[in-house]
Amino acid sequence: MLQVHSIETFGTHEGPGIRLVVFLQGCNFRCLYCHNPDTRPLRGGTLMKSEEIIELLKKQKPYFKDSGGLTISGGESLLQRAGLLDLFTKAKKAGFNTCLDTNGSILDEVTKKLLQATDLVLLDVKHIDPLWHQKVTGASNAPVLKFAKYLESIEKPMWLRYVLVPGYTNQRQFLEKWGAHFRSYKNIERVEILPFHTYGFYKYKELGLENPLEDCPVPTKEQVQEAMDIFKKYFKEVHVR
Repeated sequence: MLQVHSIETFGTHEGPGIRLVVFLQGCNFRCLYCHNPDTRPLRGGTLMKSEEIIELLKKQKPYFKDSGGLTISGGESLLQRAGLLDLFTKAKKAGFNTCLDTNGSILDEVTKKLLQATDLVLLDVKHIDPLWHQKVTGASNAPVLKFAKYLESIEKPMWLRYVLVPGYTNQRQFLEKWGAHFRSYKNIERVEILPFHTYGFYKYKELGLENPLEDCPVPTKEQVQEAMDIFKKYFKEVHVR
């Protein structure tokens, strides 16, 4: 069983092709720029069996073509890795492409088995500097970098993703360091820059939560272009989402 926050049909941003995107409940990071604070508690949402999600996949299958499939996102998807292992195993047996969107903070034997049934990992590496990562997410980036290294060791295809927040994650020297750290990874298919936005700000008011970035501006075109230019020095495929 999985605690599901919401489901997006015909998703086009969470992996290749058209996808069924399942957002799970629960997150172990406290990112300052979180636009879905309602996904943080592990309890909540709707309990769903793997078979129910497989049925949704079967209904959407005609639209998947060669590259579409199932993406699991969050919250943090690995908090429910045991249930995900069951889902991905059954999805693969049914012939569906599987994609895991994660912050890469958990690497244990269950996660490793889950990765065997995963076709693509969308890995959010939120900051390369440990102090800034702690400030931005409330957590260490050491497990994240270990997770990325493991993905490289098993040659698991991955897309690296980076949320660009003015004053927090757009420091030029750390963008350079981020790119240099991953430049030799052979399993990186593309890098995606996700400009910070304010679309989820209303949720903080609805939940009675303080929004730590309420006064933070969205990145300018010049700031996005600077990040793009830096990453292009290290990677062949760089996209702004």
